[in-house]
Amino acid sequence: MTTIKLTGNVRLRNPIFIEGLPGVGNIGRVAVGYLVSELKAKLLATLYSEWFFPFVMLHDKYMIHLLKNEFYYVKATKKGQRDLILLIGDCQSLAPQGHYEVSEKILDFCQKMGVQEIITLGGLATGDLESPGKVVGAATSEAMMKKYSKFKIDFNAGDKVGYIVGAAGILPAIGNERGMDGLCLLGQTSGFPIVTDPKAAESVLNVMVGILGLKINMGKLEKKVEEMEDFMKKVESLQRKAIGEISKAAKPPTGEELRYIG
Repeated sequence: MTTIKLTGNVRLRNPIFIEGLPGVGNIGRVAVGYLVSELKAKLLATLYSEWFFPFVMLHDKYMIHLLKNEFYYVKATKKGQRDLILLIGDCQSLAPQGHYEVSEKILDFCQKMGVQEIITLGGLATGDLESPGKVVGAATSEAMMKKYSKFKIDFNAGDKVGYIVGAAGILPAIGNERGMDGLCLLGQTSGFPIVTDPKAAESVLNVMVGILGLKINMGKLEKKVEEMEDFMKKVESLQRKAIGEISKAAKPPTGEELRYIG
């Protein structure tokens, strides 16, 4: 079962939904997490799911932390800007079928909030340590591709990767079936396990800032990555241990497959 617990009650005007969950290079998580911090976004709701890994984190030696995803919101303050709903979290689903259930719940919530446009952020693993900082894009329609082509996005994801695993691909795809427009932005990164790529995250973040018409201080990004990295490494390490302990009958994804979750 997947549930969403509402924290605040707010009316948003034509909001854009932006997803940034952990994945390849933790690019989406870093980029959207930085937006949450710099825009002083307010907590809107929290998502819990039985499809998340079956362990809790321990902070300060004894504090229990249940794995979760969190929705934040930002109200537009200037002309040309849009209200935002930002999603960050500790993890994605353990099992393939869980991705669909969690995604459906996320989209149910977004539609109730009036969302008609989705932007997801992730990583494109190249295996190259010197990978250039390009941002590769995929869209749910030609109109969406044309709308955002001026933001230096390489709309050639099909030739470069062929498929997108996890929330970064599933959310815009299912959203499109519900009549929502979708855009997926992938930062090129080495894709090595437990390696957060701040440069790729910055490339994606720069594109997002342009799309949203924002002005934010990028000088704090490196420090923010350092703050996030220990936690994200710990989560991924525990995920790998959990995979090894789960029954083979459950057929969970392997550690290698997890690397390609966008």
